[in-house]
Amino acid sequence: MIIRIVLIAIFTGSISLACQGLAIGQECVTAYRLEYQTLWEERQVTAYRIECETQYEQRQVTRYTPQWFTENRERRYTVARPVNETRMREETYVVRKPVWETQTRKCSFDSVRNVYETAEREERYFVTRPVWETLEREERYVVRRQVWETQEREQYRSMVEPVTTYHTQYVDQGCWQDQVECIPGPVRTRLTWMPSACVTDPVTGVARLQRGGLTWVPMQGPSQTVVRRVWQPNVVPQQVPVTQYVQRQVVEKVPIRVCRHVDEEVVRKVPYQVCRMVRQEMVRKVPVRVCRQVTERIEREVPVRTCRIVEERHVRQVPVTTCRIVHEERIEPYRVQVCKMVPTTETVSIPHVVRKQVPVTYTCRVPRTVCLRVPIDPCTGLPLATDSCAVDSSAGDANQAQRREVRREEPTPAD
Repeated sequence: MIIRIVLIAIFTGSISLACQGLAIGQECVTAYRLEYQTLWEERQVTAYRIECETQYEQRQVTRYTPQWFTENRERRYTVARPVNETRMREETYVVRKPVWETQTRKCSFDSVRNVYETAEREERYFVTRPVWETLEREERYVVRRQVWETQEREQYRSMVEPVTTYHTQYVDQGCWQDQVECIPGPVRTRLTWMPSACVTDPVTGVARLQRGGLTWVPMQGPSQTVVRRVWQPNVVPQQVPVTQYVQRQVVEKVPIRVCRHVDEEVVRKVPYQVCRMVRQEMVRKVPVRVCRQVTERIEREVPVRTCRIVEERHVRQVPVTTCRIVHEERIEPYRVQVCKMVPTTETVSIPHVVRKQVPVTYTCRVPRTVCLRVPIDPCTGLPLATDSCAVDSSAGDANQAQRREVRREEPTPAD
């Protein structure tokens, strides 16, 4: 319905404009062109800005403080002590000695009765006799002795300490802004009165006069100005302190006394006797009777001396030293540092960030479109100068009044 009313008003204004143009064209043919100008108006706009304020809250915090106390303790350990014992051991040994025996042996031989000759000859024989020697042998035994050393032992304890760090927090402190957007009007074909004008034929290039009349002409409607409220971001970085309690491990070196046992190998020499049999060659002279052979059988007994080895067992006492390890339990008192956590109550200020809106007033410019009529030359289509038209002051006043009337009849951009 509104579009119909606008079309009727435009059509009515075009017809009235055409009639006035015919009336004036009798004296001077004048055409007009509509031009739109944008005017900027200043307005006061109130926006809200976000501000952050830090407030502190008092709280009761319980902290635990380490305190060291000295305690007496007992440490039990076992000590291995060597004990030497000497015992007598019976040692049995065998002794060999020669025993000479004389036996009678019957010996029958042929002898000469006539002459006997006595001679001596050397007879070699071996005699085994015992030889005692004293030797020494090495006896190795292990002796365990104590070695006391002072060492440092690492003792770990935990402590809590506050650590303040700063991290960046981005806060949007933007505001709402009004942006003006001009939307061009739609292009529509309207029935418009066209005045008489000189038209050049594009084919022949001859200028001819074209009569005025109603013609369908595409015209663009008035543009629409829209004000949109847009949020203008303004991200501002802020450093926010954060306090944390970090548990840290501390290493302390505590001196301790350590006993360790070192095994030592001891070598001693033990004397002992060794009996060995030594063969000795001996020479003796044996009387030998030599006779001439006589065929005569003589029966007689001849004494024969034989040597026999007799073994004798002897027993002797030999001292033997043995080492025996005796374990003893000992008690050693020592002091120990004991850590106890003692609670302590403190008052701590905890920061809180409070956001609030602060009104801010600023000035913005809002566009407004104004429609003006500009006279043009109907032949060239160029705007006319103010002094080129041969119209007197009375005609100019009439044209200005006519412009005001036409401007009143034309629709405004708001409509």
